[in-house]
Amino acid sequence: MYNLLKLTKVFKLKKRLAVAFTGPSNSGKTTLILKVARKLIHDYKKEVAIIKHDPKDKARFDVEGKDSYKFSDTGAEVIVTSPKRTTYFSNKHKELNEMIRLFNDFDILLVEGLKNLPLPRISIFRDVLDEDYFPYMDALATDGSIDLSNYKLPQNIDILDINNCESVISWILKNAKEV
Repeated sequence: MYNLLKLTKVFKLKKRLAVAFTGPSNSGKTTLILKVARKLIHDYKKEVAIIKHDPKDKARFDVEGKDSYKFSDTGAEVIVTSPKRTTYFSNKHKELNEMIRLFNDFDILLVEGLKNLPLPRISIFRDVLDEDYFPYMDALATDGSIDLSNYKLPQNIDILDINNCESVISWILKNAKEV
């Protein structure tokens, strides 16, 4: 009979980590997430999932007139599958835990936006720092275009170089929340 320790070794429970990125439009959030995701996948051999918040509901994922658009336009939950991909269309708001269940298998989840989620957060800024983000940031990633001595940063904020992907990944692996 297997004891719990043996079962844990047989069925290695995967540690899944999540971190979020915030910042104003055109600050470099997407660029940084892309760099981090590519490096995690190719150099670290990690399974990566990404959630992007679309607060203004601007994103469009299908072409009007196509079957998948027609199905989604009914208000139904729709999955389109092919030999190379599966796409899920939902007309309902999903909470973080529901979205995580949809991904199922990943090592690291990178979330762009959704600054109220209870996740460790890297805020990205260039040129000007918006102090309204201070309550939501655990780390500040910038490119040196901001004179940080002009701001009263909270003491617990880590400063990261937006151009040093390795240090950003190191921070993520140390600070991300297990989900």
